[in-house]
Amino acid sequence: MVKHVRVDREEKYEIVEKWFLKDLEMIDGKEADTDNPYFDMHFHKVYNLEAYSCASKYTFARTLSKLNEMYLKKDFKIVNFDDTYLNDDSIWSSNNRDCLVLMRICFYASNLLCLSLCPLS
Repeated sequence: MVKHVRVDREEKYEIVEKWFLKDLEMIDGKEADTDNPYFDMHFHKVYNLEAYSCASKYTFARTLSKLNEMYLKKDFKIVNFDDTYLNDDSIWSSNNRDCLVLMRICFYASNLLCLSLCPLS
């Protein structure tokens, strides 16, 4: 864990705590249905953490999962995350996922509008 300190125009980062991926047992996203940057990392102790944003929380979880696949191949759990955003093969996992979500919502809204304007026989 890194502590960020800004002194005047200079930014400093201080390593506060280190964890090993091999010791990670579970990542708990707490609430998969809400835009929530909070999550728990379960080692021998549970650490409550806050990401910069919900998107960065998901990016962090994807990164840990990829690192685990590449180096450890250990079975650790990722719970209370929306699987759609965690999988790389999903359309939602691209870097511009916010635009894709917005496009899909607009598409559905325009379909509903067209259907509502169609005359019924």
